[in-house]
Amino acid sequence: MFIRPLKLTQHVDVQGPENATTVILLHSLGTDMHLWDLQMPRLTERYRVVRLDIRGHGLSAVDALPFSMEDLTNDVIAVVDHLKINKFYVVGVSIGGTIAQWIGFKLPQRVQGMVIIDTSLVNAAPPSLWRARAEDVFQHGLEHLERGIISNWVTPQFIDSPEADGLRKMLRNTTVEAFSGCSLAIADTDLTNMNIPGVSAVIVRGAEDKLTPQDYAQRLAQKRNAELHVIPGASHLPNLEKPDALTEEIITFIEKAQTH
Repeated sequence: MFIRPLKLTQHVDVQGPENATTVILLHSLGTDMHLWDLQMPRLTERYRVVRLDIRGHGLSAVDALPFSMEDLTNDVIAVVDHLKINKFYVVGVSIGGTIAQWIGFKLPQRVQGMVIIDTSLVNAAPPSLWRARAEDVFQHGLEHLERGIISNWVTPQFIDSPEADGLRKMLRNTTVEAFSGCSLAIADTDLTNMNIPGVSAVIVRGAEDKLTPQDYAQRLAQKRNAELHVIPGASHLPNLEKPDALTEEIITFIEKAQTH
């Protein structure tokens, strides 16, 4: 469906039993909601699952104005409010995991738990690198960066797979405004002092993720008072590379949280 709860039209997908526990899925920079396709069959058996395209990704709109991580967060909150969802779990990978933490910070009474995948309190790459990338993409587009980006997303064994071709297509469909804007938002983001009391979490990392070093993931887990779980054989986007392992992490966390 397409909705416009704020100034920009957003592309949203809702599946699963209407009265079930709600789970919000947030994708990474340069992909779209289809990053979650392989998680959907099992998740929608149990939960009401809401996926959305972050602004300027997939089929969601973007404009030329600068935006912050809080703006991206407000986009998601507007969708949740539009759908009249009171309480929910939020699951995010990479920038989606950063947005998930912002949502937990802003709506601690409504977020029942967070699954934060391959992200950190502050990005491992320095802000200057993200600002330079934003300028590069804005001036020259994304195509010349594609090979390097994809090689950071998946392991070498997976890079020639059909699923990796799907990731390439998602990247090519991402607007310059969105990729540059998100890069600037990442450059300006440091969650080291963001406390989210009362919201449970699990931190998940692909064992071969070069973009999220192990010590960054450990610091995030310590800050969120959460366990760190590592998925062997996966890089930055385990959704397609190790889909069953990631799905199991999500279901196990929610089932455990609901029994407490």
